[in-house]
Amino acid sequence: MQFDQTTKIAFLGMGLMGSRMASRLIQAGFEVAVWNRTASACDALIAQGAQLLQLEQIANYPVVLICLADDLAVKAVYEQIEPYLVAQQVIVDFSSLSVQQTLELAQRAQAQQVIWIDSPVSGGTAGAEQGSLVVFAGGDEQTISSLAAIYQVLSQRVTRMGDSGTGQATKICNQLIVAANSTLIAEAVALAGRAGVDTTLLAPALAGGFADSKPFQILAPRMATQTFEPVQWKVQTLSKDLNNAVQLAAAHALNIPVASQALSQLKAHQENGYSETDLATVIQHVQ
Repeated sequence: MQFDQTTKIAFLGMGLMGSRMASRLIQAGFEVAVWNRTASACDALIAQGAQLLQLEQIANYPVVLICLADDLAVKAVYEQIEPYLVAQQVIVDFSSLSVQQTLELAQRAQAQQVIWIDSPVSGGTAGAEQGSLVVFAGGDEQTISSLAAIYQVLSQRVTRMGDSGTGQATKICNQLIVAANSTLIAEAVALAGRAGVDTTLLAPALAGGFADSKPFQILAPRMATQTFEPVQWKVQTLSKDLNNAVQLAAAHALNIPVASQALSQLKAHQENGYSETDLATVIQHVQ
């Protein structure tokens, strides 16, 4: 089956990423039904033309998109929709999950002849708004190809990384770099400030050099000016992802000490009341 603009889509999870992705699909002309545990989060999408999804009616949607916070959230929602799923439906999970949870859910879906595609993304809220996300897909190659019309609205690139779980493993590696790097960026900004540097100049000064990166260009200016709104990356999200990296490494008997240290720093920051705040606030933990 090849999905196109006439395909009816159910989208579960209207958080920072899901709401922006759903908005793009609506604007592109797709018929989208939206659901969120807190229903009011769907209001803005309904105003744009989405329908409010009743989970009991999910069989009417050949493609189900999911973008939720973590393993527990995705498992809980899957268990709510599981009784209503029908053969040949495709579930595309944009959430960032552990590999183990993804494999378990993919197996449960397969038992009902439902196809599960793990499809985590990178690019943040800006990428979700602009349709410039990059997608790491795991699962059936033909199904991933059949979703091209949907992926094209949301992303600049989709790479099939292998079988189920490999998309999530790739995202975990991505987040390992981003999360661990964020703690180093905070230390660099703090050190520069103590040494008398105008920290607002760090990002333009280092642009294009070996230390440059998208996270650096986003985080360093926000850290330098103590600008933490709007929230672009939640501390708890990166902490969760980095914890998945440490657990995956342990499952493969791999020691990753830098990531482990970064996880300790993020957890400490999270426990100090910064769980829902922007990742840039980690500068306050360093200071």
